[in-house]
Amino acid sequence: MTIQRYKCKVCGYVYSPVRGEPRQGIKPGTRFEDLPDSYVCLLCGEQGTGHVGKDAFVPWTPQAYICDACGYIYEVQRGEPRQKIKPGTSFELLPDTYICPVCGDPRVRGYVGKIGKESFRPLML
Repeated sequence: MTIQRYKCKVCGYVYSPVRGEPRQGIKPGTRFEDLPDSYVCLLCGEQGTGHVGKDAFVPWTPQAYICDACGYIYEVQRGEPRQKIKPGTSFELLPDTYICPVCGDPRVRGYVGKIGKESFRPLML
């Protein structure tokens, strides 16, 4: 399942329904379409940019993901040739058995354990 994120055209802040915005009373799991009409960009609002609302956001799809354990970056454009994952394969379409190529190395695995997709997060570029 693909999670649709939205990026502010003014400041680059990314709204993700996975995390919501608890500081604004928006619970995790809240889709962008379900945000109130009074929604203001979290970052623009704190910077004093003014009322930057939902109309300033556009759909955004991450093109890179970073492993929280070691910092390895999975790039959609590159894929994962050593694991036979073709260039252009979105992160959501990686097999559930995907393991970080760095953390999956037997010399590293003993220190960090088996690191899979759940340990990656979108890289906000």
